[in-house]
Amino acid sequence: MSAASQTDSNSPGLGIFWMFLTGLSFVAVTALVKHGAQDLPAAQAGFMRYLIGLIFLIPLIRPIRGARLTRRQYWLFGWRGLAQALGVILWFFSMTRITIAEVTAMNYLSPIYITIGAALLLGERLAFRRIVAVAVAFLGALVILRPGFREVSPGHIAMLGTALLFAASYLIAKQLSGEVSAPVIVGMLSITATIGLFPFAIAVWVTPTLAEVGWMTLVALFATAGHYTMTLAFAAAPVIVTQPVTYLQLIWSTLLGALVFSEPIDVWVIVGGVIILGSVTFITLREAMLKRHATPPTTHV
Repeated sequence: MSAASQTDSNSPGLGIFWMFLTGLSFVAVTALVKHGAQDLPAAQAGFMRYLIGLIFLIPLIRPIRGARLTRRQYWLFGWRGLAQALGVILWFFSMTRITIAEVTAMNYLSPIYITIGAALLLGERLAFRRIVAVAVAFLGALVILRPGFREVSPGHIAMLGTALLFAASYLIAKQLSGEVSAPVIVGMLSITATIGLFPFAIAVWVTPTLAEVGWMTLVALFATAGHYTMTLAFAAAPVIVTQPVTYLQLIWSTLLGALVFSEPIDVWVIVGGVIILGSVTFITLREAMLKRHATPPTTHV
């Protein structure tokens, strides 16, 4: 690690700031979709978001062309794009069916699915404490859904699928991360997801209004900004510092839903979301501690 990178990774205040902006960006995405995509089919809205988002990824064309991807890597990128495309369709569908707070809270299940998938598919060890954390997270999901006490809508089912598909996308990216650079992984995801969404979008296409095109442009802009500031946050400070800041997304989502969209505040959704996020935070911090202990100290000249 260079002196510069060491300095960058020890700026907790800066890391918290970037993660704070990340949360605001992603909440802005949910609000824009909630407002601007109500009359668009979910597949078309997702396709427009990714197609417009390609504009912001023009600088990544050169590293992608220079990566010399193998046939196997193309197949993995293709499967990842399909998983991402299906997850995006379900996410856009959920946004028009359930509250912003519910979407945000249930999206926290993705890291839990990733933990399970890494153990089943990648051979990673699933320690007892991780198993307990996973069980607690699913308890949080039950608190949100409360089956038997209220109707579980198609939007809730779609969000369960969304988290699962996004976890699959992440696991494929994890396989590729040791083979190609991060810019290539990011750029290829946008390209393959756009291609994957295309046939679904064409099947339900309706002519969008100029306003809807504008809203989807803003969605693409804020989504790209959110991913960028998240990268800056991880570079500026350890995960142990930045992870707790993600709690704020649930607060912003709840307040936004109540004040802007007149959505009722459901205490059980907040409680369930906190339970899930607490489990995710435990797994994340535990993983960070294990990596730190496993990495030998580096001498800097």
